[in-house]
Amino acid sequence: MKKILLIHTGGTIAMEENKSTGGVNTKETHPLEATLRELSDIAEISVKNYVNLPSPHITPSHMLELAQFITSQTNSEKFDGIVITHGTDTLEETAYVLDLVLQTSIPVIVTGAMRSSNEHGSDGPYNLISSVRVACEEQSLGKGILVVFNDEIHAAKNVTKTHTSNIATFQSPQYGPIGIVTKRGVLFHHTPIRSSFFHVKNFSKNVVLLKAYAGMDGNLIQAATNKADGVVIEALGQGNLPPATVPALKELISNGIPVVLVSRCFNGIAQDIYSYEGGGKHLKEIGAIFSNGLNGQKARLKLMIALENTSEPDQLQRLFLQ
Repeated sequence: MKKILLIHTGGTIAMEENKSTGGVNTKETHPLEATLRELSDIAEISVKNYVNLPSPHITPSHMLELAQFITSQTNSEKFDGIVITHGTDTLEETAYVLDLVLQTSIPVIVTGAMRSSNEHGSDGPYNLISSVRVACEEQSLGKGILVVFNDEIHAAKNVTKTHTSNIATFQSPQYGPIGIVTKRGVLFHHTPIRSSFFHVKNFSKNVVLLKAYAGMDGNLIQAATNKADGVVIEALGQGNLPPATVPALKELISNGIPVVLVSRCFNGIAQDIYSYEGGGKHLKEIGAIFSNGLNGQKARLKLMIALENTSEPDQLQRLFLQ
């Protein structure tokens, strides 16, 4: 029987709805105790109640500390896999930070719930059971951090929350899940390409995330980046910006502050195609960095991590093409 480390960090999966007020909030005792008894037939479960926080309260520092906690646990005891329960609002960000900094080949699964434990059709118990099954699967080895939700297995790099309340919220736009969970077993149909690991002790860089819009000028960029070490912009289309933003971007880049462009579009990647003023080709010529398919929130985290290791523009561009 496989030995699985189950780490609770809070979120809806650890909450209950107050039937009189309709509000959902944290519980002192975890509501999945009955599910844990059922899991004893699948694996030997070691439970760590790490924190009990709603995911909007989770910061990048929490994410890095979680990675360090996992490393300490796996260094002191042998586990065949790890399952982390987490709130859904920032789940994809925690999963991605772990994917960048956690050096382990054993399966690490992040899961949660869209419905609190006492709501009709609560998805927490089922997602937890599915996640433990995936963590026990030999084919899960070496695939990086995985997100298991609603019978699907997603790579941390690609997955994102796409719906505010639907239990099928986690999707991987343009890539799709890498596997599925069925009644008969766990089936993988492709393997994600792993990028380099980063050695990071703490987060010391301030990276700002902005979203482009029609008629945008440089005022917001200047105001928001006053004390920034880096900037990520969800640009228009394939990586374009209104021309009035260009002077502010030139100033940032000339001052050594990296500017990373992703697309605000749901599918596709930002590329240096258009050569008009503010077009992607023009922006790359003045020093903007293009990311290979990350969304804004993940590009921000990657830039925060990358800046702990280098600020050299060519190295940053190579890292963001991985």
